[in-house]
Amino acid sequence: MNWLFENWYILLGITAVLGAAIWAVYKFLGLPTKEQVTKIKEWLLLAVTEAETQLGGGTGQIKLRYVYDMFISKFPITAKLVSFELFSLWVDDALRQMKILLETNEAVMKLVKSE
Repeated sequence: MNWLFENWYILLGITAVLGAAIWAVYKFLGLPTKEQVTKIKEWLLLAVTEAETQLGGGTGQIKLRYVYDMFISKFPITAKLVSFELFSLWVDDALRQMKILLETNEAVMKLVKSE
């Protein structure tokens, strides 16, 4: 009991961090499904661009797995609810967007091709 009185600030800090995490999850899960999917698809554009930068061309299945692993770590609850087939369709959409960006935006092309 004495330990609690001496270290109350640690417990307060842990409680604040847990509260913030729970609030963030609550806000995300409270969004309508359409908004969640939109946010995930926006994130997927970043993820496929990063995979293209890291792994280069001609590595389709490896890039898909790389992006899927990133998705599982970023959205663990949603990853359990979304089938891999649906996720793969979302990745295909993100790849189409990335290719358009590569064709129309020279800064993105330099970013992807430079590494």
